[in-house]
Amino acid sequence: MIDVHELTKRYGDKTAVDELSFTVQPGQVTGFLGPNGAGKSTTMRMIIGLDAPTSGSATVNGRRYAEHAAPLQEIGTLLEAKAVHSGRTAFNHLLALAQTHGIPRRRVDEVIELAGLQTVAHKRAGTFSLGMGQRLGIAAALLGDPEVVMLDEPVNGLDPEGVLWVRHLLSGLAAEGRTVMLSSHLMSETALIADQLVIVGRGRLLADTTVDDFIRQAGREDVKVATTQAERLRALLSGPGVTITATTAEELVVLGLDAHRIGAIAAQHGVPLYELSQQTVSLEAAFMDLTSDSVEYHSAPADTAARRAA
Repeated sequence: MIDVHELTKRYGDKTAVDELSFTVQPGQVTGFLGPNGAGKSTTMRMIIGLDAPTSGSATVNGRRYAEHAAPLQEIGTLLEAKAVHSGRTAFNHLLALAQTHGIPRRRVDEVIELAGLQTVAHKRAGTFSLGMGQRLGIAAALLGDPEVVMLDEPVNGLDPEGVLWVRHLLSGLAAEGRTVMLSSHLMSETALIADQLVIVGRGRLLADTTVDDFIRQAGREDVKVATTQAERLRALLSGPGVTITATTAEELVVLGLDAHRIGAIAAQHGVPLYELSQQTVSLEAAFMDLTSDSVEYHSAPADTAARRAA
């Protein structure tokens, strides 16, 4: 388990992390999300002792990282895949980590196979592609067979097969009862992997909830309905508290009635429907809405940029 309590980090007059508190529970994948500059990397660095907090605390399995006798066997991390001596082979990099942490040599072979690095195990890490570097970083994170795994952008540079591998890997680790914390900018992938979300903006906690509840709370309540008798259906559905918008000649968007009620009214009056769906919002859209006031850098709209270029 990872427990962050009123964690604060200041650099001069800039507050990168501001009294942040959350818990990453075992047995699930927790997505750690936020726009650039939100304090995610600083928080993760403080969890593993790379940065000292100004105040507050971060513990792994009840202790600060530095208090663990064998930290690599408590928490495995991937923060920067390129943080490898470029002249070392993948095997030697993992072996050096194993030997300095009291991990058996056989475990090196196990994680090399797990990460699909068998064919490049004896090649220098400096020659690796971004995707292969990510696999090596994940292999290093799993070297101590830790109860807690914390990964920053683990699918960066991976091909579709690699992305699927990471998805199944993290889900499998959580199913074993381990604590999994995942930071990513890929909302679609996070929606597929994560059970819980911790969302930060400008160093502060914005949300700590399940993926389903977060999307549900941000979701739209309107219903899309398509029929060849749109005008007749509009008249049947009209009433106090009901707003109906025509998007095409055969499509209506209805606010104020749920899909079950609309379907029942249409069936009662013999109106054929060929689409009836509750409108949903994606994790990305919900995230963008929540963090809109916390984005440090705003890009110009595409049409504005194009005009400036012209």
